[in-house]
Amino acid sequence: MTVNEIKAPVEKEMEVFEIKFKASMKSTVPLLDKITQYIVKRKGKQLRPMFVFLSAKVCGEMNDSTYRAASLIELLHTATLVHDDVVDDSNERRGFFSVNALWKNKIAVLVGDFLLSRGLLLSVDNQDFHLLGIVSNAVREMSEGELLQIEKARKLDIDEAVYYEIIRKKTASLIASCCACGAASVTNDKNIIEKMQAFGEAVGIAFQIKDDLFDYGDGSNIGKPTGIDIKEKKMTLPLIYALNNASFFEKRKIISIVKNNNNNPKKVAEVIDFVIKSGGIQYAETKMNEYKVKAIELLNSFPDSPSKASLIGLVKYTTERKN
Repeated sequence: MTVNEIKAPVEKEMEVFEIKFKASMKSTVPLLDKITQYIVKRKGKQLRPMFVFLSAKVCGEMNDSTYRAASLIELLHTATLVHDDVVDDSNERRGFFSVNALWKNKIAVLVGDFLLSRGLLLSVDNQDFHLLGIVSNAVREMSEGELLQIEKARKLDIDEAVYYEIIRKKTASLIASCCACGAASVTNDKNIIEKMQAFGEAVGIAFQIKDDLFDYGDGSNIGKPTGIDIKEKKMTLPLIYALNNASFFEKRKIISIVKNNNNNPKKVAEVIDFVIKSGGIQYAETKMNEYKVKAIELLNSFPDSPSKASLIGLVKYTTERKN
């Protein structure tokens, strides 16, 4: 399924959402208005609102609360991205200049704070406290995941259990909150909400493993340079598996390259070659597919519908994408 085919059951709702999301970012301060308009213009594939709307339709009838859930998630997520670009000193996001590149760090941090407050007020003003609870928890987990990854990059003492904890918090918690919020906007049934949250978490973990695989040449055809994670001292699943199955001396040598020679292209290529030869790619693909199957199994307890078919399409899209 293409993104447009996946979007089909909620296409009209996505159009309405665009208008509502723009309105949720409005400000009386001209500079803020100019910056938020710029942010809206450079949006990506909008997979997060799609997850919210499709999850809502699988569990019940969409309503105003569903739109607010999608806006809340987009506002809080956009705030974290703006702050991330400041932290990473990044001048680009999705091929466009970042907010901090155009308006400097101080303004970017304040814009992130503004977006965060807009999300909070949108929920509080409409008494969507159950949605605010789900999304605030995800933002907390995302921060913890990032900090855990930074801590581990310093020592490189990471095993599979820690890796899964990092990606569950850093990536999967946001997709899980999209699905949980979609469900929570149309039903009070805790079991259904928890099931949709578990579905989102499984998709998120599969999504991140796929992202990790791009670092080893899987994404070379779309121009993403390989070895970025190694340069940033990020221990991803293919590398963790390869190290766990290496001899003591081989392990010590590879860890030394990641720690001390991570900016040397020849040495990074050596690590990539080591991971490929050790079966790290196949192992990570197997694990990714396990989470993909788990996600689809969780959906199978819901009645068949175009929205359910699209969610299954989204699961396949996240694990089969080329970028």
